[in-house]
Amino acid sequence: MKVLQVLPALNGGGVETGTLEVAQELVNKGHDSWVLSAGGSMVTRLEREGSTHVAWDLGKKSLFTLRHIWRLRAWLADQAFDVIDVRSRMPAWVVYLAWKGLPENARPKLVSTVHGLYSVNAYSKIMCVGDRVVTVSQAARDYVTSNYPGVDTAKLVVIPRGIEPSHYYPEFEPTADWSAQFSAEFPEAQGKQLITMPGRLTRLKGQTDFIRLMARLVHEHHLPVYGLIVGGEDPKRQAYAQELRDLVNGLNLAENIRFTGARNDIRELFARSVIVLSLSSQPESFGRTVLEALSLGRPVVGYAHGGVAEILAALFPEGAVPLQDEQALLQTVISQLNNPATPSLNTVFLKQTMLDRTLNVYEGSL
Repeated sequence: MKVLQVLPALNGGGVETGTLEVAQELVNKGHDSWVLSAGGSMVTRLEREGSTHVAWDLGKKSLFTLRHIWRLRAWLADQAFDVIDVRSRMPAWVVYLAWKGLPENARPKLVSTVHGLYSVNAYSKIMCVGDRVVTVSQAARDYVTSNYPGVDTAKLVVIPRGIEPSHYYPEFEPTADWSAQFSAEFPEAQGKQLITMPGRLTRLKGQTDFIRLMARLVHEHHLPVYGLIVGGEDPKRQAYAQELRDLVNGLNLAENIRFTGARNDIRELFARSVIVLSLSSQPESFGRTVLEALSLGRPVVGYAHGGVAEILAALFPEGAVPLQDEQALLQTVISQLNNPATPSLNTVFLKQTMLDRTLNVYEGSL
């Protein structure tokens, strides 16, 4: 097969990671793997692993982006792909309109992968037009069927994201060098139970809930806990980041919470933690960080909705908390601090299962 995956850019994140994993599997199985994006830090790895990258910015949410339709149509006709997998809305619109203008017998099969629980409107409906529509969780499938009832359910297929069990496993331990570096970087954490809250600094991720939780653990229950807020700042949301820092200082938590920014050692941070939290106020389509932490054998306490609810139900139901129920959150975290439970071994959400099923969709689409 000659397969093209299309997404806005390759600068890190769950969608991008999954794209590279599928690309590498295609290459390993002898297929011709192509990725179209505006580029980014992951292009070097993509090309090193044997795929071809085409630099084309189709991700900008602007009518001006539609100017690429005619040139893209000519390029698609010349390349003669067997399958195109669109993974984001704006690129999906450009690709669809270019694809629709090709002669019917010359069109590649069109697959769309629904990675998010997008706002419900005509713009988002483009993710349902593929010959096959992959959803990354049952929650994402339910989103499609409940909000776009005209979609043919026969073309929907649920393929949960998966992790590599040789990379995320319960016995994993950070190296001595990493542990020494952690102790030097976070001296206030020594002798305290580490609670980690991953996620970029946006209001939807629930950092304020985490900070209020920490205030109660420290000031009401006098527990020796230390919190890490792990995630990059959005340049467009600097006021929110400052609001969070002001809240930490206002609640007298400067010695108990640190903002780490984006990190590339999240696996080690999870392994060092006694609890990992997932407190998004809006449902996630999947919840990769939840799966990673649980696969490392770490308890995760999270709001039970969306894809996170599915992962917790399968691997750690003890960590499920009703959405924004701060009292239940407090009680569940204290329970895990005092008497931690062990998550079930992850045999469900595996990278190879995801890859096998994805390639089956591509092959079945031919």
